[in-house]
Amino acid sequence: MTPSKSPKEPSSETLFSLFKDLYEKKTTPEKAFQAFKFFPYEDLGFAKTDNHRRFRTGLPEVILCDGKTAKQVALIAKKLYEMHGYAVASRATEEQANYLKKTLKNVTYHEHARMVVVGKPPQKMLKTGITILTGGTSDIPVAEEAAVTAELLGNQVERIYDVGVAGIHRLLDKREIIEKSSILIVVAGMEGALPSVVAGLFGKPIIAIPTSIGYGSHFGGLSALLTMLNSCALGIAVVNIDNGFGAGYLASSLNNLKGP
Repeated sequence: MTPSKSPKEPSSETLFSLFKDLYEKKTTPEKAFQAFKFFPYEDLGFAKTDNHRRFRTGLPEVILCDGKTAKQVALIAKKLYEMHGYAVASRATEEQANYLKKTLKNVTYHEHARMVVVGKPPQKMLKTGITILTGGTSDIPVAEEAAVTAELLGNQVERIYDVGVAGIHRLLDKREIIEKSSILIVVAGMEGALPSVVAGLFGKPIIAIPTSIGYGSHFGGLSALLTMLNSCALGIAVVNIDNGFGAGYLASSLNNLKGP
């Protein structure tokens, strides 16, 4: 299928008219921005790039690599890079990452997070306040997806890994770091008890991520998910199984409420 411009993409005349109204003070900067931020997407035939998502949400459209060929990922990344100066892809395989490195410039592959960054996001003053904890080492890939996402959005992230409930003394040993945090992302598989324990010990908002890690009848993370949803501890919000990206984005949004 031949890539084509979306009919919803604004013409030069439309943009000129908008800027002219702004210059002549027939509209306000706020109204002009509201009009501008919902403008174009581009139809690539197999995908439609949401070129202005960054204006609406603070982060460009992130490419989910699952089910896509390396060539498709590269084509989408190229378009988003041209629009924003950088592009981000999640759940990337090593094969997809290597293809991007061969076809595009300035590509960084975060292996543990399974994320690829093309170009360089705008430099921001890093905000402190987010700490990520995992129950075990096997949960690190999901935790790293959350960490890299939050970092791309301008946050400094503390990592405390392998502090699950089977050895609770390891968690208590990191009490000072946790107490200084504003938001905790707690990642756990198996029975998923760590967020409840952390919430019972520390008065911090918690974003819990159940992972698909565990022995026997953990049902691909469902057991951890249900434990977290049914927690009697207060202050826990739960994202979907293995959804590190969603947790990192939510943590960043909450962290930004603190102001500069």
